[in-house]
Amino acid sequence: MMTEGFQRYYYRQGYRIVGTHGHSAVKVCEWTRESLRAGRVCYKQLWYGVESHRCLQCTTSLFWCQNRCLYCWRSFQAFLGSDFKGYPVDEPSEIVDALIEGQRLLLTGFKGNPRVDRVKWKEAQNPTNAALSLTGESILYPRVSELLEEFHKRGMSTFLVTKGTAPERLKALSVEPTNLYISLCAPDAETYENIDRPIVAGGWERLNESLELMHGFSCVKVVRLTLVKDLNMKHPEKYAELIGKTGCDHVEAKAFMWVGEAQRRLPREAMPSMEDIRFFSERLSKLLGYEAKGESVPSRVVLLSKS
Repeated sequence: MMTEGFQRYYYRQGYRIVGTHGHSAVKVCEWTRESLRAGRVCYKQLWYGVESHRCLQCTTSLFWCQNRCLYCWRSFQAFLGSDFKGYPVDEPSEIVDALIEGQRLLLTGFKGNPRVDRVKWKEAQNPTNAALSLTGESILYPRVSELLEEFHKRGMSTFLVTKGTAPERLKALSVEPTNLYISLCAPDAETYENIDRPIVAGGWERLNESLELMHGFSCVKVVRLTLVKDLNMKHPEKYAELIGKTGCDHVEAKAFMWVGEAQRRLPREAMPSMEDIRFFSERLSKLLGYEAKGESVPSRVVLLSKS
């Protein structure tokens, strides 16, 4: 499946590939590190109650994604295509066990750090949330409903993030995540093709279908905007029209961050300031009738919520 070179690449990047068939991976989130070392926490803790030091950042689809977004900080080199195409998959219980064990191994080095809160370190050995957002499209994993159920059986909440280009997978979910995220990063089809670069036919139409399907979910529903200066940070009225289809509970308007592989694709100037995000969010708030309920300056993100 993966060459030795790619394995070394992922290892150096802090990933741990897990499971029998190696299509799942875990990586310690920077906010997990910050929580352990300095007590600083992610906006997900501030807004959704997810403890940063007990969050498991992971994927079940290391090699498959249906987009090649300009703003993505991940590498596309190891992506094989747009779906599993019959590739053998691991059992959901095996994946959960392996992801948790992988996280524990990655956290081992923190134990001897005098700056790390020992109580938090012990708690971190048993994560309470799974963020299926690391890389690729986890919703493409053929047994994702069973996977969500397995996490929930263990008392863990789940955040499932999707680009929305697989509406048939959303329809097939028999178990809902705790939070369902759809990334909406373009106000119109032309911008979408330019910045999200789907590799499946009809990507824009498929995204719109997913946005409409979101309305039928009873879990917490979030639309996330990754905003890139001079590319997709425009036409708030069009974003509002698209978001209006979803009935979502929250909108996260977040700045593109000039990190990782995105530095090869976009200039530093494409990263909006916090002031840029606030200004755009204010315009969107008025159009949607959603209230600004919070912001995180380190992450350059504003939370808009239904009144």
